[in-house]
Amino acid sequence: MRQQALISPQRGTAIPSTHLIFPSAESHRSWLEHHSALPRGFRVGRTRLEFMPAEVAKPAKMNLTLLVLDEPTPAFAAVFTKNAFPGAPVLIGRKRLEEPTLGALVVNNKVSNVCAPGGVEASERLCAAVAGGLGLSASQVLPCSTGVIGWRLPVDAMVEAVPKAVSSLEGGSVLPAAEGIMTTDLYPKVRRARIGEGSIVGIAKGAGMIEPNLATMLVFLMTDVDVPREALRSALRSVASRTFGCISVDSDTSTSDTVALLSSRKVPCPSLKEFEAALEQVCADLAEDIVRNGEGVHHVMRVQVRGAPSEDVARGIGKSVVNSPLFQCAVNGNDPNVGRLVAAIGKYVGAHHPEVDLSRCTLRMGGRVILEHGAFRLDNETEKALVAHMKGAELYTSVPPADGLTFRPQVTYPPHERSVEIEVELGTGPATCTVLGADRSHEYISENADYRS
Repeated sequence: MRQQALISPQRGTAIPSTHLIFPSAESHRSWLEHHSALPRGFRVGRTRLEFMPAEVAKPAKMNLTLLVLDEPTPAFAAVFTKNAFPGAPVLIGRKRLEEPTLGALVVNNKVSNVCAPGGVEASERLCAAVAGGLGLSASQVLPCSTGVIGWRLPVDAMVEAVPKAVSSLEGGSVLPAAEGIMTTDLYPKVRRARIGEGSIVGIAKGAGMIEPNLATMLVFLMTDVDVPREALRSALRSVASRTFGCISVDSDTSTSDTVALLSSRKVPCPSLKEFEAALEQVCADLAEDIVRNGEGVHHVMRVQVRGAPSEDVARGIGKSVVNSPLFQCAVNGNDPNVGRLVAAIGKYVGAHHPEVDLSRCTLRMGGRVILEHGAFRLDNETEKALVAHMKGAELYTSVPPADGLTFRPQVTYPPHERSVEIEVELGTGPATCTVLGADRSHEYISENADYRS
C-alpha cells in the first residue's frame, strides 16, 4: 500500500484524498490496526446480544458498544440530523448538550429507535444502566442507535448485556468500537491525525440512507487535546458542514445522524487553528470512507465546482450531479454519458438559481475538457479516454448471482481510493465546493430490497 502526503485542508478546498491502495483485505486490516491507537483518557468496549424483535418473529443480533472517558469532561460537542422525524437518541442527545459534563457514549446497531413506542424512555433506561456500571449519572451518558427504523429497542436484553460491555472496556485500540457500530458497512472506518503532543481519532458508521444535513450517519471523534467547550463546538459545526455536509450516497438524510466529539483534555492545544485543520483532515477522510464503503458502491464521484457565485450554489450543483439516478447508472456502467451530467447541472440551476449564467461553464471529466462555452468538445479519442478513466476508478465489477436475484459486493475492503473526477468551472464568482457521491448498482438495489430480511 502507499499513501500520498496529506495537505492540511482549508475552507472551500476539495475534500482531500489519501490515495491509499490496498492489495488485500489483510493489508487493509493491518493499516487500520496501525492507525487505531486511542488518545489518552479513553477506553472502548463492546458485547453482542441476541433478541427477538417485537415487530418480526425472527431472531436477531445486536452489538452494544461503549466509548468511555477516564473522567467526565465538559469539553464535548455534537451535531445531529435535521430530519423532522429524529430518533429518540437524537432527542436525548440534543438535551445532553446542556449538561455540564459527559462521561460515556453507548451505541447499538440493528435497531435505530425512531418513532418507536416508549423510545425515549427505553434509551434513558439504557443510559441509566450504563451509568450505574461506570459510576456516572444517566445524564452523563449519550445514547446513539442505528439500524431498522420503526423497531423498538430490546431494552431488557440490552440492560442485561451492559455488565459484559463494561467489563470489556480497554484502552489501546479504537478498532473494536469501529467494528461494533457497523450495520451494512463492509469494513470498519478509522482515521487519525497527530496534533502537537496529542491526536484526534475518529470512527464512522454509514453505508446507506446518506445525504447528511449538517451531520451524518454515526461518527465519533476522540481527542486528548485540551480545547475549550465552546471552541470545540464551533470547530465541529464548521468542519461538519464542509465535510459530512458535502457527501451523498443515495440522497436520503437519516433520522439518526449524529457526529460527536469528546476531549479528555490531557495535553495542551498548540493552537485552535491547528486543531481545526487536524479535525477537518480526520472528518474529510471519514466522509470519503463512508461514500467509498456505501451500499453497492462501485465508483466514488468527486465533483469539484469552482467559480460559483456562492458556496451554496456550488454545493447544490455538486449534489445535483451525484444524486442524479441517470448519471449514477451511467457511471456504474462505465458509460461517459455526459449529456446526463449537463442535464443534472442545468436542472439545479434552472430550478434554484436561474440568474446564474452557464454560457461560460467549462466541464472536465478525468482532466479532459468535455464542454466549453456551452458546446460539447467530444470525439472518439475523448470517449475512449473517459471510459478508461471510469474503469480505473471502479472498485469492483458485478458478478451475476447464483440465485438470479441477490447481487453481493465482490470486495470487503477498499482496493484503492481513486474517483471519477468531474470539474465544473462556472466562471461567475469566487466560491468553490467539492462534493463526493456514488454510483447506483445492482448491489445497492439488492441490499435495500432485502434490508430487513
